[in-house]
Amino acid sequence: MSLIELHVPPVGESITEVTLSKWLKPNGSFVRMDESLCEFESDKATLEFPSEASGKLIHVAAEGDDLEIGALIAKLDTSVKEDAAAPDKSTTPADPSSPAKTEEVTPASSSYAEGHPSPAAAKMMREKGLSSSDVTGTGKGGRITREDAASANVPSSAPKETSEKPAAKAVASLAFSREEHREKMTRMRRTIAKRLVSAKNNTAMLTTFNEVDLSAVFDLRKRHQEAFVKKYGIKLGFMSLFAKACALALKDMPEVNARIDGDDFIYHDYADISIAISTPTGLVVPPVHNVESLALHEIEWAIKDLAEKARTGKLTLEEMSGGTFTITNGGVFGSMMSTPIINEPQSAILGMHAIKERPVVVDGQIVIRPMMYLALSYDHRVIDGSSSVTFLVKVKELLEDPVRFILGL
Repeated sequence: MSLIELHVPPVGESITEVTLSKWLKPNGSFVRMDESLCEFESDKATLEFPSEASGKLIHVAAEGDDLEIGALIAKLDTSVKEDAAAPDKSTTPADPSSPAKTEEVTPASSSYAEGHPSPAAAKMMREKGLSSSDVTGTGKGGRITREDAASANVPSSAPKETSEKPAAKAVASLAFSREEHREKMTRMRRTIAKRLVSAKNNTAMLTTFNEVDLSAVFDLRKRHQEAFVKKYGIKLGFMSLFAKACALALKDMPEVNARIDGDDFIYHDYADISIAISTPTGLVVPPVHNVESLALHEIEWAIKDLAEKARTGKLTLEEMSGGTFTITNGGVFGSMMSTPIINEPQSAILGMHAIKERPVVVDGQIVIRPMMYLALSYDHRVIDGSSSVTFLVKVKELLEDPVRFILGL
């Protein structure tokens, strides 16, 4: 037997620990060099770990384990050829010093897993009123997967005894669940939680509000959308217009684009605007670089690319790094107003909200306009109240008269 140890590799500056989120190759299977063995979840992204050689894979770490950089993940028996290796269905990490024990684990873990739902499957089964006997598990060792629960039919109610009183039926219909279950927080969720608490505790955060009439933006998109799509292959959305408006306002007000470093202020001559993107594992904020110098279609393509990578877990650490200002759009979920939390070490974040038709007074007349509330949360140590208000007014004026984009006003 010739064993090679596989360790957690360095995955980026300042990252000291990762979570083994998923094994891509089963225990005991034959793997080839450079095949992806597992997925690591770091503070910023999900990464695949390739095999360093060919051979039989022996799991050491288990899914969900938190591992320091350099920790042992698995071992490879390079003396085993492809035809000789047989996947071990066990989900329990093998003891590489005891081959016999590895083989004995399979029936034990199989019997334990059989009929047991995964957390996601358990949640769906509770919602559909299913028990383990109603679902056939197709996962490892007979484990019930989310797909098994989704495809299972809800059992028909058993016939009630004719002697049951109406009052008893009413009580039964009012029954509710008192069950609960525990799920480990993902590494990304834990990191987000720490950063949010840090921002609340370590900055002098304050929020100021304004509202913007988006009639001109709606008209711009209506009149030029078809030509825009034909020329650039992408629609003109709201986010590129807001990002561009913020970038132009940041050029005029560099203090909103600054950050604190010890006893110094760091000012940026560029606007790298982080765009908040919701993913199944949490919120990520990859930046679009040099927004002040990009055309609207270039911003749209950059946002689309980042969003697709974020939702498929393919963002690189480099794509997650940086940012001098952040925009978050709670309006896509229906939020009317909120106070967004600063994305440290930045000093300000703009919150967009739902667009609602509301009556407003224009030139002495009450008219219906598509209105949006804007919220700017900022670090008062860096940005004065007057600067925050002025910044929001500049953004409002640019969006209410988009010709300013063309004229650079």
